[in-house]
Amino acid sequence: MILLTGPCVIESRDNVMRIAEELKCFHEDYRIDFYFKASFDKANRTSLDSFRGPGLDEGLKILQEVRDTFGYKLVTDVHESYQVAPAAQVVDVVQIPAFLCRQTDLLVAAGKTNAAVNIKKGQFLAANSMEHPVAKVLKTRGCDEVNYQSSKDNNVWLCERGNVFGYGSLVVDMKNLIAMREFAPVIFDATHSAQVPSTGATTGGNSSVVPSLAKAAAAVGVDGFFFETHFDPSIALSDGPNMLTIEDLKATVEDIFKIQDVLGYNH
Repeated sequence: MILLTGPCVIESRDNVMRIAEELKCFHEDYRIDFYFKASFDKANRTSLDSFRGPGLDEGLKILQEVRDTFGYKLVTDVHESYQVAPAAQVVDVVQIPAFLCRQTDLLVAAGKTNAAVNIKKGQFLAANSMEHPVAKVLKTRGCDEVNYQSSKDNNVWLCERGNVFGYGSLVVDMKNLIAMREFAPVIFDATHSAQVPSTGATTGGNSSVVPSLAKAAAAVGVDGFFFETHFDPSIALSDGPNMLTIEDLKATVEDIFKIQDVLGYNH
């Protein structure tokens, strides 16, 4: 099972190293293909005054220290084409944010690297529309067939994080997990699916529903999970309301494995 987890944003070097230390159990678990996640920049914050992170150069230095210290594989977001190549020299997975999943130049730049590419489905798109972002990366890598196996072979993933309905909630349609798996391995982003957008100058969330959403996705069947986590989400500088504590994350992952065992999924 692929597991992408870590803090939303690099708040400080010491903060990241503390969280990374507490996630060692996932790296050591033979059932898990573990990637440590943290963003060097959050370019799509609601307010201009919101914390964004240390930036590309300093952020990649901190992520490199995580790799050197713990041996973890890494994933981080990229928002602009010029960020992709330097990020891919440090991380194993470049992640395309949901709002940017149609940005051709960004997808092509990611396709030109040797990194895996995790494309988040836009909150405004139907699942079937995600064939096209996948095709942009695959064609850049010399493959014209858009299907699960081609994407798996070329390390292209899709990530579900809910759709926007009305003015203030994200809704996860579990049918999307099935539909998108026609095109690529699917990662379920349980914490961002619990966001409550449009709550003023910041985005809110309801972390209490995260374990239930994750267990539902496990029952449907996905290739991996994305969780943002923090030792104290109440003081997190980004996405705290929908993050899991590290202890709750560990319990949720064990529940996922129990469901997979009952259903006969292989680890």
